[in-house]
Amino acid sequence: MPIVDITLIEGRSDEAKARLLQKVADAIHEAIDAPKEAIRIIIREVPPQHFSVGGVAKTKK
Repeated sequence: MPIVDITLIEGRSDEAKARLLQKVADAIHEAIDAPKEAIRIIIREVPPQHFSVGGVAKTKK
């Protein structure tokens, strides 16, 4: 059973996350022929002040 863990900065719409879930499941199914009912996907959302790139929080520009 494939398990995928995705971490995103919070703020995306439920519709965008639903599209992401569907496309990731489709990609896994196509790549390794896993049955869709066996694919598990977890979305973890973090506030921008808890996510940094190069040591700079995403709340800073």
